[in-house]
Amino acid sequence: MTVPHIFAPLEIPETLAAGPGPGNTDPRVLGAFARAGLADHMQADVLRGMVECKEMLRAVWGTANTYTFGVGGTGFSGLDCMLGAILPGDTVVAFVNGTFSGIDGLTIRMKAATREELRANALDPKPASVTIVTVPHGQSVTGEIVERVLAEKKPKWAFMAHWETGSGRINDLEGFSAACARHGAMGLVDAVSSLGIADFSIDDYPGVVGWASCPQKGVLCLPLTYAPVSFTDRYIAEVRENGCHSYVHNPVLEARHWGIVEGKDVAAGVYHRTHSGYAVAAFHEALRITLEHGRATKARDYAFHEAALREAVTVMGCEVTSNMTSLVVLNLPAALAGREKELVQMCRARGFGIWPTLSEPVQVRIGILNQLSEAAVRTIVLRFAEAMNEIGASVDLEAVGERLRQHYRALEAAE
Repeated sequence: MTVPHIFAPLEIPETLAAGPGPGNTDPRVLGAFARAGLADHMQADVLRGMVECKEMLRAVWGTANTYTFGVGGTGFSGLDCMLGAILPGDTVVAFVNGTFSGIDGLTIRMKAATREELRANALDPKPASVTIVTVPHGQSVTGEIVERVLAEKKPKWAFMAHWETGSGRINDLEGFSAACARHGAMGLVDAVSSLGIADFSIDDYPGVVGWASCPQKGVLCLPLTYAPVSFTDRYIAEVRENGCHSYVHNPVLEARHWGIVEGKDVAAGVYHRTHSGYAVAAFHEALRITLEHGRATKARDYAFHEAALREAVTVMGCEVTSNMTSLVVLNLPAALAGREKELVQMCRARGFGIWPTLSEPVQVRIGILNQLSEAAVRTIVLRFAEAMNEIGASVDLEAVGERLRQHYRALEAAE
């Protein structure tokens, strides 16, 4: 028998997560995770934390939906739970304008495909009942586009990402909801990148019946904790009537583990699927931080600091093509075109985690998740400017610094 090799302890250094997500976890969240005692999953404080998380989530989402809870895992877990109501043969229109809405579109095609359609191409099915509307990279899904297609197709389901981090674009949520309501479609929204950053209440969008987000972007918890979801009574009635090809991610069965049974909150103490006290404590603290900051205030702060980053990279000669407030997607100056991945890899090797786009055309993505201060934005800007100069740019660091000073001094003057 071969003696197994024992590796040295794994030591992961501190890095600056300055991409589309996940962001750097708040120290308070890490502290809550580390302080949690070794508790049985039915311990009273764990159960109380789950009840309070459920109530706080409703406030963060801006909803009275009873079926509002967290799906254990990453954002993909929450999306899988939401999209699980789509059954083989269901008619669906999905609007795609980037990498992640594209993955959602593939998930929808897999769920709506018949057995014969899956057999024809198991990993990339093309079901006749699904229409994928592809909006070019760098452009937003507009209400006009949604209206035109839904008026023609009259699908059972319609899908759209609210914010698409693949290209950094905000899509028209109001137009999507209105078109769904007008044409009888049940709207499903990927809010992975907008929840906890944008100031919106999902109850204001009656055409949307299902929402899914993630724990590691706007909510800024640990990546493997809980993906927030929220479902209307209409969505839950659909699942009850027609089912869902899943046990673990079944929207009705998952809700029972959060004490949501038959459309009502039941008393604390309901058996659940061994949710970790560590994860509950971390998620609870992340939600507390979000609500303490205030949705409207947090949204304004993101917009203000994103504007500073946008102005700074523009002074460097970059062209910004995004309109999200947590992420800047840019083209490098013409002299550096084609060197995007080289630049990103160099930055990442030095603990500065920016990202390229994951589909063509290749662009650079720089984010400010949980970096809402002048000092944090200045660090991001100067590290990026220095990296650009290292590969041949001629960025005037003093001019960039002055632009940042002007932006932040304007705020002081207004106050």
